[in-house]
Amino acid sequence: MPATPAYPPQSTPRLYVETPLEGAAEVRITDAQAHYLLHVMRLREGDPLKLFDNASGEWLGVVAAIGKRDLIVALEGRLRDYETVPDLWLAAAPIRRARYDWVAEKACELGVARFIPVLTARAVVDKVKPDKLRAHMVEAAEQCGRTALPDVAEPMKLAAFLDELGARMLFFADEAANGEGGLGLLAAVQAHSGPACILIGPEGGFDEEERVHIRAHPHTVAVTLGPRILRADTAAVAALAVWLSVHGRAD
Repeated sequence: MPATPAYPPQSTPRLYVETPLEGAAEVRITDAQAHYLLHVMRLREGDPLKLFDNASGEWLGVVAAIGKRDLIVALEGRLRDYETVPDLWLAAAPIRRARYDWVAEKACELGVARFIPVLTARAVVDKVKPDKLRAHMVEAAEQCGRTALPDVAEPMKLAAFLDELGARMLFFADEAANGEGGLGLLAAVQAHSGPACILIGPEGGFDEEERVHIRAHPHTVAVTLGPRILRADTAAVAALAVWLSVHGRAD
């Protein structure tokens, strides 16, 4: 006798909505999201989909009615609770847009709680649009199964960022530490638990004055990511993977 197929199927579309889902009986989906579901995914009445709202977990819905430019989704029940997010921030100097968008996307997939664009002296980009970064994170969350979206901060200068850290541990990816006997990131992460932030510089690195200010912060741990000088986007993802491999399970 064949096994009963899983429901909803793994191929069920998954969508972030801003409408609070807790206690709702149905949700109206409009505009670009409706176009995507109706004309790209080709959903019809009775088809299932998964919804999450960045607050109450993931819910199963079924298309109840279809209009010309919208659809009504009836909620059938919660599939998963809202995830507990490890208390990790990524602070990254802006780099070229496509690569910075990629960093934001991967930061969401890996599970950061907050993403902070930090303006530095050698950054070749000085304008960042948080709403665009968040849009990339929404798409990443829809694909990877997250039920929580990272907070995206407004761009801030390095001094303001350091002031905001408080007692949070700062892992400073300092390429100059390679020749100074710098502590490896894995060893540093294993030695320090609790709320943390990883700081990644721009393509040209931090200037000497910035290094002095960062190292002067009472909770800074300067670390090396290995013997090679990594691209800024590679360094960000590598550092996140190391921290999350040690402390990534918030439960």
